[in-house]
Amino acid sequence: MALRKTLNMKKRDRLTRIVLSHLGRMKGGLALAAVCTLGVVALDLLAPWPLKILFDHILLEKPLGSALSFLDGVLARGPLVALATLAAMIVLIALGKAAFLYFQVFQTSRIGYQLVFELRRELFQHLQGLSLSYHNRARAGDLLNRITSDTHNLRDTFTESALAFGTHLLTIVGMLVVMFALNWRLALIAAVTFPLLLVVLILFYARVKATMKKQRRREGKIAARLGEVFATVPLVRAFGRERYEIAQFETQSTKHLEEGIRALRLEAAAIRATEIISAFGLGATVFYGALQVLAERMTPGDLLVFSAYVSRMYSPIRQVAKLLLKFNKAAVSAERLREILNEEPEIPDRPDAIEAHDLKGEIRFDGISFGYGEGDKTLNDISFSIAPGQRLVLVGASGAGKSTLVNLLLRLYEPTSGAIFVDGHDIRDYRRESLRREIGIVLQDNVLFGASVRENIAYGKLHATPEEVEAAARAAHAHEFIAALPEGYDTLVGERGATLSGGQRQRIGLARALIKRPSILILDEPTSALDASSEALIQEVIERLQQGKTTILIAHHFRYIKHTDHVLVLKQGIIAEQGKARELMAMKGHYYDLYVHQESDARTRR
Repeated sequence: MALRKTLNMKKRDRLTRIVLSHLGRMKGGLALAAVCTLGVVALDLLAPWPLKILFDHILLEKPLGSALSFLDGVLARGPLVALATLAAMIVLIALGKAAFLYFQVFQTSRIGYQLVFELRRELFQHLQGLSLSYHNRARAGDLLNRITSDTHNLRDTFTESALAFGTHLLTIVGMLVVMFALNWRLALIAAVTFPLLLVVLILFYARVKATMKKQRRREGKIAARLGEVFATVPLVRAFGRERYEIAQFETQSTKHLEEGIRALRLEAAAIRATEIISAFGLGATVFYGALQVLAERMTPGDLLVFSAYVSRMYSPIRQVAKLLLKFNKAAVSAERLREILNEEPEIPDRPDAIEAHDLKGEIRFDGISFGYGEGDKTLNDISFSIAPGQRLVLVGASGAGKSTLVNLLLRLYEPTSGAIFVDGHDIRDYRRESLRREIGIVLQDNVLFGASVRENIAYGKLHATPEEVEAAARAAHAHEFIAALPEGYDTLVGERGATLSGGQRQRIGLARALIKRPSILILDEPTSALDASSEALIQEVIERLQQGKTTILIAHHFRYIKHTDHVLVLKQGIIAEQGKARELMAMKGHYYDLYVHQESDARTRR
């Protein structure tokens, strides 16, 4: 129990550890920023003193105290020299403060941008390691919003808010120390409003944080919905749902607008409340201080310093109120990032995992069971073998478990029981990346990236040479149409290959599989949605692809099954039948029923 609690604590603290690790590497820059912050605060405290000297010791000709005795020589030279010196001091204080602020902002901004880079890299890397189950539950738009907008909020908080908060806090403390040293009664009057300010800020802080959390969730939902709509524009238009989607977007945006206005109203109320309380404190300080000057218990210069400090001190307090509201937004963003980082990644490779290389292609499923979630299992005690170079067909109704078997072989999921062996080794003994590198897959609807044709083909083998890309394209009968494109292999295709025909996308997908030279080939019937000419061309390529390779074909149609060595018929997660196609037809079992049903549907469509 103690170990589990420790692991959970480490998991929850992952975001904090990333931030602290980054800050640890930037400790030199942080130290310089801290020195600059102290310089800004010190010069802020010095700013009103030239005016005190002017009023008390030049205009009223009062003697200098022991603390200011170093100015005796300046005043002895006459008022003109003294005034020039005080003017120079005001300018030097302003220049010094500007220099400190410049380096302070530069350092913290640099560290903040680097922090965002680190966070985004960690988040993206972590998401790549999460299971398909997580990605199936998550919404792409919301994940994108978290990686971009939420990390941006943290950067703003670090580069602006945290720095300003520290500066304002040190300024308030420094001014209070000087004020109590000058006149503790007057300082006490100025400080008496602080508890009231604290209560107001705490009350508004809780309400604003709750509103900000709702607003960020709403932004995630809007981003997710936009991502879905943009990815399915043809479907939206085919069903005439433009007005419906616009209405949905307006509904979500209206709720986001209302929550944003509510947050702004609370923020404005908090700031106005601090201004009113500050005004009462400043008024009381000036009133009592003036009485002290009239009673000759303090000088006009002292009152001037006090008034300047109180006025400047309440300004940082008001700024702190604003910054606390920004911290709310950052806290909500941090929670959203923690939700991603707290997700458990895929089961990592074993420490002694071996490299999969030049596999023969012998595959054995031994007692495999698997379920995507709670409830019925998708696969139940599946066992079968494929010899090297053999061609196996998976047949079954939708949901029978065909794609699940392939996903388990690719280690996209881990079986709940049983084991899968390739060339006599449990696939968990292989490094996951090296195993997938040995497996080529051609999907029914190949997904292409919004990049060049060359980059899409080379995605199967990074750093492939132009000659290798062209050879793969020629083998897939894709070179001719690629060469006819405006920029040949450097032609950019639309997102998901939208600017190409179905047959062209499939041939590029085949080239992408060919360039890998895989030991095992998986085909999710990539010709089912093509016209007759494209289908015949791609089928010829597939026939050549299968030569000498262990091949698994997920069959949605039965017309090519006669060319295979073995048929596996799945029904509700179990093996219902297996054997050669003609043997299964003769049995007149589940395979026969599927075949007759499909032929009947084909005749009806004709």
